[in-house]
Amino acid sequence: MTDPAPTTKSNPPSDDQLAADSAARERVTILALVAMLFYQGFAVAIVSVAAPWIGTSFHLDGAGIARLFAWISLSALGALALSRMIDRYGRRRMILWCMGAIPVCSIGAAVSTKLFWFAIFQIGLYAVVGAAGSGCVVMLSEELPIARRARGQSFGGLAGAVGAGLCVFLMPIFDAYGWSWRWMFVISAAGTAMLPAMARLLPESERWELSDASGITTRTRFYDVFQPLYRKRSITMIVCAFAAAVSTTGANAFGYYHAVSVVGMSSAGTSTMTIVAGGLGLLGFPLGAWTAERFGRVPTVVSFGIAITAGHLWYFWGPPSHFGWPLMWLSAGFFWFNVCDNGGTVASNAAATELFPTPLRGTMIGWFALVSAIGAVISNAAVAILANAMGGLSIVVGALSIVGIPAAILFGAMIDETRGMSLEMAGKEEQFTSEN
Repeated sequence: MTDPAPTTKSNPPSDDQLAADSAARERVTILALVAMLFYQGFAVAIVSVAAPWIGTSFHLDGAGIARLFAWISLSALGALALSRMIDRYGRRRMILWCMGAIPVCSIGAAVSTKLFWFAIFQIGLYAVVGAAGSGCVVMLSEELPIARRARGQSFGGLAGAVGAGLCVFLMPIFDAYGWSWRWMFVISAAGTAMLPAMARLLPESERWELSDASGITTRTRFYDVFQPLYRKRSITMIVCAFAAAVSTTGANAFGYYHAVSVVGMSSAGTSTMTIVAGGLGLLGFPLGAWTAERFGRVPTVVSFGIAITAGHLWYFWGPPSHFGWPLMWLSAGFFWFNVCDNGGTVASNAAATELFPTPLRGTMIGWFALVSAIGAVISNAAVAILANAMGGLSIVVGALSIVGIPAAILFGAMIDETRGMSLEMAGKEEQFTSEN
C-alpha cells in the first residue's frame, strides 16, 4: 500500500474529503453545544426545584419566594446585554465566557447566608445562562444544514430538559439524606471541569466570522431589530413571546400545587406523575422537529400554541368532581401540555434564528428573554391578585392560558415561513448588509 497523496495546491482535497471534514465539524460542534445546554439546564433549575428548602433557610413564605423570583427576573436585562455581545464579539468567545461565569455564580449562591447576596448571584447566574443559551441556540441554526436545522433545535431543547430533570431527580435524594440544597450549587460549580474540553471542541461560527470580516457587526445596535426591514417580524414575535410567558408561567409553576392542594393527590403520586408524564412529554422535541420540517415552522407554532391551551384547561380546570381516577386525568393533561410546549419551542426557536441576519440573531433571542421575564412577572402577579376573586389559583392559571390562543393566531398571520430556506435568504442578509 502507498500513503495517500498529501493535499497541496496541485492536489486539492476531494469533494468526499471536504464532505467528511464538514460532517466531522458538525458532529463535534453539536456535541459541544448539547453538552453545554445540558449543564445550563441543570444550573438554572436548581432555584426552582429547591425553592421550598431555600424558603426555609431564608425564612420566606410563598409570597416571599414569589418576590425572590421576581427579583431574579431582572436577570433578563443582563441576558439582553450579553446576547447583544454574542453578535458583537462572537458566538464562541461569549458562550465560553458565560460558561466560565456559571460556576462563579453557583459558588456565590452556595455560600450566601444573606438573601440579598443570594439574589444577586442568582440574577447573575440567570443572566449568563440566558446569554449562553442564546448563543447555543443561534449556533445550532448556523452550523446545521437546512434540512437538519429544526432537528438540531430539538436536540438542544431535549438536552436542557434532561439537565433540569437531573436536578429534579437529585433534590429528593439530598433531602432524604439530610444534605443541604447548597450542595446542588456546588455540583453546578463543578461544571467548570468541562470548560477546557468545550474550548477545544467549539469552533467559532463561520457565518459570524464572515459577517465580522465585512464590518457589519460593528455598525449594528441592539435596537436594529426594529428597523423597517424587520419591524413586522420583531414586534410580532416580541408580542407573541410576551403573551406566551403570560400564558404558560402559571401552568409551569403551579402544576404540583394544583395536584396536591386542589385535587388532593399525594405528594408521592404527584411526583411520579411529574417524572413519568413529564418524561414522556420530551417526545414533543422530536415531534416538533418533524412537524417543523414537514409542514413548516409557522404551522407548527400555531397548532402547538393553540393545543397547549387545551392541555392547560384540561389539567387546571379538572378533574370533574367525584371523578374516579384523578391521577389518570392529570397525567393526561400534564403529558399533553408538555408535549405541546416542547414541540412549539423547537419550531419557535428555529423561526427566531432564521428570520434575522447574523449580526442580530443573538440580539433577538435576548429581546425574547427580556419580554418573557416581564410576562412571567405579570402572570405571577395576576395569579396572586385574582386567585381569591375568581375562586382559586387554578381557575386563574387556566384563564391566563387562553392568552396563548390569540398569540398563536397572530404568529400565523404575521410571520413569514422559513422552512427549506437558507439562513441568508430567510434573514434577508444581503438586503440588510446593503442598507447598513
